[in-house]
Amino acid sequence: MPDTIASESATHATSRWAAYLACGWAMLFALMSFYWAAGGTFGVNTLGRTIQALAHDPGFIAIVWLTGIAKVVGGLFALTLARSWATWLPAGWKATLAWLGGIGLTLYGGVQLLVEGLVLAGVVHVNGPIDWQGMRWHVWLWDPWWLLGGIFYLLAAWQYQRSRGQKRQNAHPVVEEAPTLTSL
Repeated sequence: MPDTIASESATHATSRWAAYLACGWAMLFALMSFYWAAGGTFGVNTLGRTIQALAHDPGFIAIVWLTGIAKVVGGLFALTLARSWATWLPAGWKATLAWLGGIGLTLYGGVQLLVEGLVLAGVVHVNGPIDWQGMRWHVWLWDPWWLLGGIFYLLAAWQYQRSRGQKRQNAHPVVEEAPTLTSL
């Protein structure tokens, strides 16, 4: 029996690493937002001229604070996939939210990476002015960052769903019937 408990505990520990990565990704992202909302300027030049121009606008600063809070909430949500938190939220909803979040982040980062990469490579031509410095930073830093977060959330969703299936299976073990005279 102790071997079974240790084995289940080890399986659970290895089945939640992606949720911790998703949480870390979201919290690091939130710290950047809070730093910029508080007036920090390091790295703002990587966001593009339009955002740089809004850096001191009170309305925009409020939005940056809110995005930081949303990222913290997303990070805490990722922990609910690894821990027994938010028990009021049904497991099916947690899985669905994790899948949708992962898909959304992956599409956001992946599509932008693809389109902006094609523009930078000269394959796609855009009419009008382009902030080339901002676009380069997006292709080399921000778009992959969003994509990475999406991958973490997708892996966390997959691991969570998989561990839920194992828990259900362990809760209802298959019992083999004893042989009868007719089965011999």
